[in-house]
Amino acid sequence: MPKLKSHRGAAKRFKKTATGKFKRGHAFKAHILTSKERGRKRKLKGTTMVSAQDTAKLRRMLPY
Repeated sequence: MPKLKSHRGAAKRFKKTATGKFKRGHAFKAHILTSKERGRKRKLKGTTMVSAQDTAKLRRMLPY
């Protein structure tokens, strides 16, 4: 069997944890930040987990 290829767009955006879940960054934190409130920008810091509904799709995209 040939190796499976990783989806390169997904590989740049998601990281797999040791338990098999996926981490992601928050959206809406890239530009036009002057019109967003300080608290909103602060809550978008860091990473969060991908929802369970999307995990199956990511497992197919990132097999390794």
